Amino acid sequence: MTLLNRLSSFECLAKSKLFLVSVIVILCMPNILKAQDEEETPVYQRPEAKVFKSLSLALQQPDSVFILELKGKKLKEIPEGVYKLPYLRVLDLGNNKINLIPEAILKMDSLEELNLSNNKITILPDSLGKMIHLKKLALNRNTIEVIPPSIGKMQSLEVLELWDNEIGTLPEEMKNLTKLKVLELRGILFSDEQHKHFQDMLPNTTIYLSPSCNCKF
Repeated sequence: MTLLNRLSSFECLAKSKLFLVSVIVILCMPNILKAQDEEETPVYQRPEAKVFKSLSLALQQPDSVFILELKGKKLKEIPEGVYKLPYLRVLDLGNNKINLIPEAILKMDSLEELNLSNNKITILPDSLGKMIHLKKLALNRNTIEVIPPSIGKMQSLEVLELWDNEIGTLPEEMKNLTKLKVLELRGILFSDEQHKHFQDMLPNTTIYLSPSCNCKF
């Protein structure tokens, strides 16, 4: 075999190996990307994350509880056992009869999502701003009239749902919520002037509002 033929053979072999490697990479890419996504996605946000719907069962393995759903249980207050779950990330207490947000829950640094929609809450604590790690707060369908200025300290807040409450206005301190992506205010009557003010105060937030009224506040 001549030198030229040998070089041609080596070149063909090299191209074949390169092609094979390319095929393997392409076939493996979905798994590689999936693995990367799983590494970046928090455990409690993955599809396989377990949702506990019983507090008694959750308390049997408190260190493994990330999501607790206690909606529609006719609860009049937040059960004490909730505070014994050190890694709780998502707490759903919607559709109950809770009328007070206790100081204890404001100290749960692990909590990132709290749903208290459709309860009996009329007043929010002035210390609400202590929940600096909370990313989502749902307070829909209560009878809340005033949002405390301390809400401006909730620097991690990304979603705030307040629709169908009795709120008259929003505190100026809300302009400090630089990470807020969604503000839900439908079902509450505000004037055109208030609509504009809210948009100016939170220019990078998607604000959902019902049609304005000619109300004077």
